[in-house]
Amino acid sequence: MSRAGRRSGDSGTRAAILDSARRQFAEHGYDGATIRAIASGAGVDPALVHHFYGTKERLFAAAMQLPVIPSEVISAALADTSRRPEVTLGTHMVASALALWESEEVRGPFLGLLRSAMTSEQATAMLREFITEAILAPVAAVTNDTDPGSAPFRASLIASQVLGLALTRYLLGLGPIASAGRDELVAAIGPNIDRYLTGDLN
Repeated sequence: MSRAGRRSGDSGTRAAILDSARRQFAEHGYDGATIRAIASGAGVDPALVHHFYGTKERLFAAAMQLPVIPSEVISAALADTSRRPEVTLGTHMVASALALWESEEVRGPFLGLLRSAMTSEQATAMLREFITEAILAPVAAVTNDTDPGSAPFRASLIASQVLGLALTRYLLGLGPIASAGRDELVAAIGPNIDRYLTGDLN
């Protein structure tokens, strides 16, 4: 039996962890994959996985070659709108998403995940679990809603709008949406996101 611990060289250890993570995420989904199981598959101690990648969200992003951490993007948007009260959170979220997607570094891996989710049941489940934990949960926490029970619904509405924008603009290339300017889309969609966050849904 191999002894758990540091492998020779950081690069070899990182590669082994990422290979194990991809297997675990593929076989057990985002929720079912555990740091302990990933570490075991890589032949290292779980503490080493945390040392290199910190959280499961960060590990998933690295394994799937996502260059951004969704929860950190959301936190940055919140911090920015707190400093700039003239910019609503909804418009800032749409503007940030568009800016990220128009970077080739982000768009390629992100659209690759979406394509996989459209053709593989396993990939769909994994992406759904990741979105639920890493994106919907932090969004739901900032809805500022007086009825906490509606927070998950509000967060899901936001996800449907933002993911729908990504699909129609970048994956399907749907006419006017694909050719629209960033400011035009922010102005049209941002207020909807604001309503989903804190407005009247009736």
